[in-house]
Amino acid sequence: MIIEKCSNGLIGETNVPSDKSISHRAIICGALSQGETIVKNILLSKDVLNTINCFRQMGVSIKVDGSNAYIQGVGKYGFKKPKVALDCGNSATTMRLLSGVLVGQDFSTTLIGDNSLMNRPMERIISPLSEMGGNIEGKEGKYPPLEIKPTNKLKGIEYKLPIASAQVKSAILLASLYSSGKTIIIENKITRDHTERMLNYFGEGILIKGNEIIINNGQKFVGKELYIPGDISSAAFLMVAATLVENSHIIIKNVGINPTRDGILEVLKEMGGEIKVFNKRLVNNEPIGDMEIKHSPLKGCVIEGDIIGRLIDELPIIAVLGALAEGKTIIKDAEELRYKETDRIKAMVLELKKMGAEIEELSDGMIINGVKELEAGELNSYGDHRIAMALSIAALKADGKSIIKGHESVNISYPNFYETLDYLLS
Repeated sequence: MIIEKCSNGLIGETNVPSDKSISHRAIICGALSQGETIVKNILLSKDVLNTINCFRQMGVSIKVDGSNAYIQGVGKYGFKKPKVALDCGNSATTMRLLSGVLVGQDFSTTLIGDNSLMNRPMERIISPLSEMGGNIEGKEGKYPPLEIKPTNKLKGIEYKLPIASAQVKSAILLASLYSSGKTIIIENKITRDHTERMLNYFGEGILIKGNEIIINNGQKFVGKELYIPGDISSAAFLMVAATLVENSHIIIKNVGINPTRDGILEVLKEMGGEIKVFNKRLVNNEPIGDMEIKHSPLKGCVIEGDIIGRLIDELPIIAVLGALAEGKTIIKDAEELRYKETDRIKAMVLELKKMGAEIEELSDGMIINGVKELEAGELNSYGDHRIAMALSIAALKADGKSIIKGHESVNISYPNFYETLDYLLS
């Protein structure tokens, strides 16, 4: 993919792909329910299709018509033993959340993935699920394939999350649907709460008390109709592009503005970005709004602490913001970035340096001294969709033509990313 410097600005109104995190959870909760669940505006990216295919292999009827999915739920105990290993592809969300469901089944399963996923750490879910009585093992105790076997009985636990991870929290919440007694999860840092919101929407009573999440098994799931909002993590790339490129003025409609995911809005405003959120409403327990973004000069800031959990996926594109902002931007407490589809700290530092950015790698983040303009170059996405999109936006502010290698990875979360960019630039 070749990206040229842009000076005319991004102009227009658009939507972004549906929220990937919520789409995964809608499929899972629909499958666990009794009766039909209709999911409108679902994201049919590779990751979500992996989740759909896994449940189909366990006997769940899921029909897709356009942007809607129709799920005939089988209930918590209606799944069938799959004939082959369940392939999660590149999706850690699929593997980790599905593990929470599978430890409660009366049949054995194996979870596998692509080369990237097979090297991602899974002990973070193996440990709490084993503590609940689950029979789950990984290679060397922490890597896929994950072998899951039936267990006599799962029990509720009190578990303090050692890392800020919504996927770990969600695996425990889903396993608790099969356990006896009360489960209490204690969070020291905020993570996205889509699972809690959706479980409540489908009929499971979850109590949030301070930093404790309390669930008592016993509620019956009933099929629902729900709408998936636009993904704020996908919107972030357009928001940053419009902020950086002169003469830009765009509107992005129907974006999820969940308070556990809106850290990008806070950072943009702190750096001087001109962004407004309007037409706010609540749809199936998720807050949604429309966004207006205009070009504005930026200044560096410090990003650390609790906010990291609210923008972990946006940090690659925030690094681009920092590279072009006046002054210094510091990102800390983000070691989790090293365990994504690639080591995103190392990747962004290496590639932005190629473009002339003044950027230094930290063990848990980066220090960036802003420059006025970047230089075009041949850039590597490392097969990571968010790296590919972040570098593409950086290329809009680079003198010359940049080549983005591995740009096809955007299909994981934003299949029409380049078409949308072309539309707003034309």
